[in-house]
Amino acid sequence: MLDHVFAQLVTSLRRGFDQALLERQAPEERFQVDVFLGDVSFETSYSLPGEQRPARIRVDVSLDWPTWSQTSYRSWGIGEEPDELPEVVVEIAFRVQGLDEAPNAGLLLDVLPDQLAVVGDEPLTRAFPTVEQMLGDDPRGPEHAIEVSYEGSCPLDEATLEDPQHLNEPFAALGRTVASLLVRVGDLPFTFRPVAPGEA
Repeated sequence: MLDHVFAQLVTSLRRGFDQALLERQAPEERFQVDVFLGDVSFETSYSLPGEQRPARIRVDVSLDWPTWSQTSYRSWGIGEEPDELPEVVVEIAFRVQGLDEAPNAGLLLDVLPDQLAVVGDEPLTRAFPTVEQMLGDDPRGPEHAIEVSYEGSCPLDEATLEDPQHLNEPFAALGRTVASLLVRVGDLPFTFRPVAPGEA
């Protein structure tokens, strides 16, 4: 059973990012249920308009609705007092890929804030960057990518539980912030690998 507050989280996320004129990378979108633990998760990716596919610069967003939050939400819904109000676990990752050389992580960190506000008073905290090197038979050598993610738990207060439409404004603000940051990342002097003939 999908608790409707999580459905509203997904709807508010999509609406906020669409209003910010970001483009959804539809093939990257996933809705998953852990059949063993019961956790529910939603994952999607967005980029600035006009990006090639796969996008060289994109943001990946993950919403996780753990089993204990589902239990807490159901207890609240039937009038019981849960030990803790439910939380949604959020991860937002800014990714730059298709790079022709190893990236300077400092360039990306300089334009990304230490924290991102989503829902409630507990912002997401920026993690250390991850640099990838993809080896293959390309005569141009290895391809590189860099990713910086934000992770945290966002508590849902009683006002939000009673009226999940309250989630629209926080996610609208998040969409505007993400769009602004993607523009700043796009202005960085990274060296991208030229698109090979026949590639998207």
